[in-house]
Amino acid sequence: MSAQKETLGFQTEVKQLLKLMIHSLYSNKEIFLRELVSNASDAADKLRFEGLNNAALFESDPELKIRISVDSDAKTITIADNGIGMSRDEVIANIGTIAKSGTKAFFEQLSGDAKKDANLIGQFGVGFYSAFIVADKVTLTTRRAGAAASEGVRWESAGEGDFTLEQVEKAGRGTEIVLHLKEGNEEFLNDWSLKRIVRTYSDHISIPIEMKKGNSYGENGEIIVSDDFETVNEASALWARSKNDITEEQYKEFYKHVAHDFTDPLAWSHARVEGRQEYTELLYIPSRAPFDMWDRDRKQGVKLYVRRVFIMEDSNKLMPQYLRFVRGVIDSNDLPLNVSREILQESKDIDAIRAGCVKKVLGLLDDLAANQPEKYADFGKEFGQVLKEGVGEDFGNKDRIAKLLRFVSTASEGEVPDVSVAD
Repeated sequence: MSAQKETLGFQTEVKQLLKLMIHSLYSNKEIFLRELVSNASDAADKLRFEGLNNAALFESDPELKIRISVDSDAKTITIADNGIGMSRDEVIANIGTIAKSGTKAFFEQLSGDAKKDANLIGQFGVGFYSAFIVADKVTLTTRRAGAAASEGVRWESAGEGDFTLEQVEKAGRGTEIVLHLKEGNEEFLNDWSLKRIVRTYSDHISIPIEMKKGNSYGENGEIIVSDDFETVNEASALWARSKNDITEEQYKEFYKHVAHDFTDPLAWSHARVEGRQEYTELLYIPSRAPFDMWDRDRKQGVKLYVRRVFIMEDSNKLMPQYLRFVRGVIDSNDLPLNVSREILQESKDIDAIRAGCVKKVLGLLDDLAANQPEKYADFGKEFGQVLKEGVGEDFGNKDRIAKLLRFVSTASEGEVPDVSVAD
């Protein structure tokens, strides 16, 4: 069954972003795969969370995975997941518009210089739209978990002014994205090249990323083509591994995944806490402020997991407002899997976890201020004004926060805040 196609126009900001991105990010085309795999991983996390209270959402396919396949003849790459999927309204909301309060500021800062604009675009986050760096047409087919097979949705666009939508049959839940590659991008039709990109940027993804096994040779030298799939990533939660088993590059790539940021983090803290509460924290200080930093109601921050199961990422109980720039993961062994926002508001365990993580972040900033003053100057330029809110908001830590604050004075060089009240 296929309903009539409907053509809809992109939001104006999407049109601008697509045009800028396609022309500014050409030097780092590989990021398209990282972004699409990251989105697929998020969809799996959401299904696991919703499935806690509704096991029927898993249908007859409980093993979550991401599959990447190539069709060299058609010049297409397909990224498919069996995560939560999307309804028609969700497709329009998630792909046809950019729901970010910093959108206007973002476009005001673009200069027309491709190199500088690429960094700004990376700060803003491009997600799904990165597909158009390598593709001249993208076809997305999705069905939300729990919906009937007849309620599948197909979205298609050439990344210009509009996109089409139609209702289609889709047997399995989740999302399949087909990239029709532009001329000159044939390098991505090579399985080995894609596996290398996955292992470089997405090895930390905690569900299997599968690709076809490579061809082998028989006893008589004949080529044996395999239709079997193999897992090409580590497929274990990075924060649950020993610090000795994680490279600096892996820490940086995980930050880019969890924060949807293109730039490297300024610093991070990774620790396992044992005692009355047992939890693991992996917390990052970004190197650049997001465009909606001054929106105190923004819905993004530290992600809460319970025994590797994603629960939520927008609770202000996990991190105070004056540390709203912090990104990362907190994974608790003690909280109930069906923890709700209401339980979070009343949980002494969460209060203790939050207090411990605040101390970790302030300790990280203490260390930067004492031992890496140049990095700390960068932090002050980006987040110093936000940190100042903590003196009035966090009575227990106000003296410690005050020592971290820097101000511009007549003795300052330029406009960089470098005078401490503790001096």
